[in-house]
Amino acid sequence: MRRRVTLGLAALRASGLAAIVLLAWNPTTARRESGEAAPLVLLDASLSMAGRGGEGRWREALDTARALGRGGTIWRFGERVTGFDTLPPSEGASRLGPAVAAAAARGGPIAIVTDGGVSDVADIPPDLLRRARIVVLPRTPFFDAFVSDVEAPRRVATGDTVRIKVNYGTAGKRERGNGKKTAVLAVSVGSRQIASRIVDLPDSGIVSTDLTFPVSRFPSPGWAAVEVGLEGVGDEEPRDDARRLAIELSPQPSVVLLASPPDWETRFLGRTLADVARLPVRTFVETERPGKGWRDAVSLERRPLAEVVRSVASAQLVIEAGDPAAFTAFAPKGAMLLWPATSRTDGDWYVQPPGASSLAAALAGVAWDSLPPAASLADLSSAPDSSAVVALTARLARRGPPRPVLLLSERDGRRRAMIAAGGLYRWAFRGGASGEAYRALMAGLADWLLEKGEGRGERFAPVTYEVPNGLPTVWRWTGAGAPRDVRVLLTAEGRQHVNTLRFDAGGRAELRFGPGAYRYSAVEGPEQGMVVVDEYSDEWRPTAAVLAPQPGAAEGRLVPVALRDRWWLFVLAIAAFATEWAWRRRQGLP
Repeated sequence: MRRRVTLGLAALRASGLAAIVLLAWNPTTARRESGEAAPLVLLDASLSMAGRGGEGRWREALDTARALGRGGTIWRFGERVTGFDTLPPSEGASRLGPAVAAAAARGGPIAIVTDGGVSDVADIPPDLLRRARIVVLPRTPFFDAFVSDVEAPRRVATGDTVRIKVNYGTAGKRERGNGKKTAVLAVSVGSRQIASRIVDLPDSGIVSTDLTFPVSRFPSPGWAAVEVGLEGVGDEEPRDDARRLAIELSPQPSVVLLASPPDWETRFLGRTLADVARLPVRTFVETERPGKGWRDAVSLERRPLAEVVRSVASAQLVIEAGDPAAFTAFAPKGAMLLWPATSRTDGDWYVQPPGASSLAAALAGVAWDSLPPAASLADLSSAPDSSAVVALTARLARRGPPRPVLLLSERDGRRRAMIAAGGLYRWAFRGGASGEAYRALMAGLADWLLEKGEGRGERFAPVTYEVPNGLPTVWRWTGAGAPRDVRVLLTAEGRQHVNTLRFDAGGRAELRFGPGAYRYSAVEGPEQGMVVVDEYSDEWRPTAAVLAPQPGAAEGRLVPVALRDRWWLFVLAIAAFATEWAWRRRQGLP
């Protein structure tokens, strides 16, 4: 007699099948980690950890990091994230965000040892910051007077007036008896002081002033490291009392820009040419009616016509921008760039990709469809030089026949270019790809015009010639073709060494130096100049702590756990099927 399947057998079969289904589905749950593992320690290695008010704090920070890490991993953070070592702090910034993001991706508990002066705390996700244990070693308050920034022309020529804009200020509480309200703001080259003035110190914050002096006070032509600093302030941190900058003095201006009247076009043109051509540019403007006199664009002082005529005659490149009738008194002997501002037709003139010309290679990487249109265009169809080559054209609203924008010509060994479009400065004003297109156009045009003069054809140049202490010098590739490594010879204080600029795919390279003025020259090439690494750093200045000590999250982090990771579910399935089989055998069921 066959026996029926009982309820117990059905329950065993259902249990086993349910376990199999769950294992096949493999859902994920979460559990909290105990948090007892050694944390990843992030150690602040910015210069502020060794600044005024922090003597002995670096040793204390090292001991704290080792104690928290319990033999585990320690990272240094500042301007970048690096591995652990015991060398003194050297980073010129306190950026915690990249270090926290990398530590969170690695997993596990996090501990932070810092003085609390972090510059990017607003960019760190609050949930990541709450997880971390934070130990703050605060700086002792102190009074500090500093020069935060200086601006000056990069290249000057004989006869120029140098104007330096200086931003200076104070921070922190003054000690009793230190009631000085004034200081001497001095400009010096080496041990020679070339300008000075007495300035009032603010109670707190930053103020600006200008220092002007004739370029004749420079000791000699060539590159010079100019120092602008406060003297006689009696503050407690002298390393941020001065800033240095690199200025090149040429015997004669290589480029003279005549603007009548001056406008945004000439302003952006002069600034860009001084950067990309790496030549001194002297600008004269006629701000009043034609014939009423010329002024120096820097000081706005009147200049005799004879002086302007001499500058034009000695220049390698002369730019006449504005009303052509204002330039009849001049007879340039070098290359010329004409940019007439009369008889233009207004509209949206879109510049087209270049055809075959001497500038085609320099403009090969420009995204022409993304550029804003020119605001107006002059008619160059009646240009007197019939041998001129049309390098660029434009079409009104992208329709109709193309009309010349840029003409290139050469006669009797002198090169000449004419630009018919107005409003090209909007390319530079917009920045990004449009700004790079404007730079490429002016750099290619300057190289072509100056090939018979001082054109250099340089392959690389510094992005900035001065950097604060603890930050890298950044270089960009400006030559034709793909970026490639370049060996440079660096000279500072009579010592020389060779380094290699390793450019990435974007044409960017970095080199790190200690404070000093470094003359550089390519081992194989014409490139040469000067870069300055300042003793100054924002890290030296007293700042309020933006991080407070905290113990971190008491509970561990959530860890995903798959159902197949739970061993007891496999035991349940096996036990259910084995018990069912034994029960069936005992009852004589199949």
